[in-house]
Amino acid sequence: MSIIQAIILGIIQGITEFLPISSSGHLVILPFFLNWQLPAKETFIFNVLVQIGTLVAVIFYFRKDLAAIIVDFFKQLFAGTPFATHDARMGWLLILATIPAGLAGLFFADVVEEAFSSPLIAGIALLVTAVLMVLAEMVSQNIGDTQDITFLTALSMGLMQVLAMFPGVSRSGSTISGGMYRHLRREAAGKFSFLMSIPIMLAAGGLSTYQMVTEVPNLGEFLPIMAIGFLTAMVVGYIAIRWLLKFLVRNSLIYFSVYCMLLGGITILVWAVN
Repeated sequence: MSIIQAIILGIIQGITEFLPISSSGHLVILPFFLNWQLPAKETFIFNVLVQIGTLVAVIFYFRKDLAAIIVDFFKQLFAGTPFATHDARMGWLLILATIPAGLAGLFFADVVEEAFSSPLIAGIALLVTAVLMVLAEMVSQNIGDTQDITFLTALSMGLMQVLAMFPGVSRSGSTISGGMYRHLRREAAGKFSFLMSIPIMLAAGGLSTYQMVTEVPNLGEFLPIMAIGFLTAMVVGYIAIRWLLKFLVRNSLIYFSVYCMLLGGITILVWAVN
């Protein structure tokens, strides 16, 4: 992987991690379209590690919310009133939303890693993302705010995050749709979606760091390239978060659904021709 390739992939990761169009799908499809012959193991690790860049972006963007949640979570827990406040309750909701994807990652890590080498799977998964968002727009009453998130809503969004383990299924698209199925407003579902991505991205980043250290022979050569991708994804990701949350206040997910449908269809067609 060259420096130019790392920058391009970092930009793509930063834009698509938070926009509901699947960062993992783009990181599989783009090298396929450009005929980049990248080592499968290094590509998988790079794809997950650049997510740490976007993880830093989302932590920084929501730093005040996260600080309030963490402080109040432990304060109310030690006081024996774990659900007394909105922030403390939000902590429990985020834990619940993380459990499904955490368990799935333990049992299906090999299957997911294999999927990262298949443009066909990414193309099909993009069509799945498109359908999820169309259905969300059809059924949602678009009335609930973050204080209206129930444990069932958090679990629903957590289960949708399991689908996002596969390249092409957008994490933000599937989880925001999960919240909208429970009638949350788009921006409220988006905010909770970003917050609930933090624990699972931390876990994925930690696993990939371990894989990088133990399985990549040319680690010294790979680190500078990884750092460039990390920094690019972090900066672009922060910009993407700000833009999307403002966009969702007044606009539908249908725009992203159409994009996913077109890209998925084109990917499947190109794969079939090749």
